Amino acid sequence: MSIAAQVERFVAMGTRVELHVFGGGFADALVAARRAIEDVDDALTIHRPSPTTAVNEGMLAGREVAIDDPVLIEALIAIEAVHALTDGLFDPAVDNRFGGAGWADVVFDPRTARIAATRPLALDFGGFGKGFALDRACAVLRDAGIVCACLSAGESSLAVIGEHPLGGGWPFAIPHPLVGDAVLVELELVDEALSISTTVGAGTHAPERAAMIRPSDGAIVTAARCAVAIDRSGGRAEALSTALLVADDDCARRLLGGGPARRFLYDLSQEAAPTVDVARMHAA
Repeated sequence: MSIAAQVERFVAMGTRVELHVFGGGFADALVAARRAIEDVDDALTIHRPSPTTAVNEGMLAGREVAIDDPVLIEALIAIEAVHALTDGLFDPAVDNRFGGAGWADVVFDPRTARIAATRPLALDFGGFGKGFALDRACAVLRDAGIVCACLSAGESSLAVIGEHPLGGGWPFAIPHPLVGDAVLVELELVDEALSISTTVGAGTHAPERAAMIRPSDGAIVTAARCAVAIDRSGGRAEALSTALLVADDDCARRLLGGGPARRFLYDLSQEAAPTVDVARMHAA
């Protein structure tokens, strides 16, 4: 059975992005969805001058900053929500270079679009930006009438619209990051987003990679772990997978058991790939 698909491939947020839309006549919508992702990259990046780097410069200097970028404002509002959802374990301001500063030291007023910090700090949206970008792209595609699509930002951030073009859920297998050809879990998604966070695997030992810091005590998490989170929102999924990765056992149990989202945390310390039942550290 042949199903028409339109595909847009490009690089944004430091990774390969792919937008797969099923059905014909959606070329303009694909362009608009790409633009939505690029807008997030332009607003949230800290690797070149951006609205976020302007905010960081102001907060590091102890100044209040007026924000005029609507994408950054929307992202900051979303950050406040996911910071609370994760009991503070997802924190885009945590950085041991700044003496334990974090999101709790940020003063953000969405009504006036002004932001300040009670101590020097800087924001780094990390993987949240990819999920947030996929959310905005999905909204554009849905507004254009698209009911079947699959979007990815790298291999760790995915979002789908509707069911698979052949019917049913979109099937995904999450690979074991240390054991070739082994799978941690197989999942199906319908109108959902998925995020994977891990402390091991390709790229995690690069010297420029930020350490995995537990905001509650500043501890750097070095245990071999992999977290998977599924949610209706890509931004929430990214925040949840990051939070699970740095959570202590008690916090992990709360996160795994809370809400309707599917969340998994795997101990990768065993040499062989564990089964799904063994790998899931806590039952939801």
